[in-house]
Amino acid sequence: MKTLKDARVGDTVTVARINGEGALRRRIMDMGVTRGTEIFVRKVAPLGDPIEVTIRGYELSIRRADAGLIELA
Repeated sequence: MKTLKDARVGDTVTVARINGEGALRRRIMDMGVTRGTEIFVRKVAPLGDPIEVTIRGYELSIRRADAGLIELA
C-alpha cells in the first residue's frame, strides 16, 4: 500500500487508513488526518525530513516516520 511518505511534491492524495497504536495514532488524528481527508504535498525538506502538507486549509509539517503510518487510497 502507498503511504504519505511515498507521495511526490504536488500530489493531492486521500487518506485511506492510519496505522499505529495508542497515543501516536491519536496525535496524528488530532492534527486533522482522518480517513477520507485530502492532503496536498507542498514540499519536502532537502534531506527528506520533514514533509510539509496542506490539510483542511492549514499547513502541517510531519515527520517522515509518521507519514509512513498514513496509507493512501
